[in-house]
Amino acid sequence: MPRTTPTGYTVRPATREDVDGARAVMLDTFYEEFGYGYVPRWHRDVMDIEGTYLDNPRHVLLVATHGNEVVATTGVHSTGPAHPPHPRRLAERYPSGTTAQLVRVYVRPEHRRRGLARTLVEEARDFVAGTPGYDRLYLHTNTRVPGAEAFWRGLAKEIFDARTTGEHGPGVATVHFEIPL
Repeated sequence: MPRTTPTGYTVRPATREDVDGARAVMLDTFYEEFGYGYVPRWHRDVMDIEGTYLDNPRHVLLVATHGNEVVATTGVHSTGPAHPPHPRRLAERYPSGTTAQLVRVYVRPEHRRRGLARTLVEEARDFVAGTPGYDRLYLHTNTRVPGAEAFWRGLAKEIFDARTTGEHGPGVATVHFEIPL
């Protein structure tokens, strides 16, 4: 059942009608927030939202809408962190299939500070907890994005701080987390 936040936003699983709006939120985030744009090896799911999230019952793309506009996204898929670029020990600890990876937690700037990201993450955690076969909920974030590190530290447990390894190259400061189910 769709959840309406106290501020008038609706958080729910995406439908095919939401794909273009969700993709726009994601691409705008890559270009405007991250500053490095679309990187095919990192962002394949964005070009195939239907195949990645909508057509797989163990995956989900959640959206927050305001009126008819998609203003925030969060995805869950069953692919653990890949080695490389991530350390081998993370890939072994979070294997694909039994690991749910939280991705694409993006909120348009003009809709931030209203609890949308937290609500989307809570919905994603509920989805993972209710989906058979998942043991863990894993994510990684670029701590150079303002507010990202503090946000995740309030919801998740740090697993590995990769800022000294430079695993994604210049401008990316990655920290890996796990969210308790």
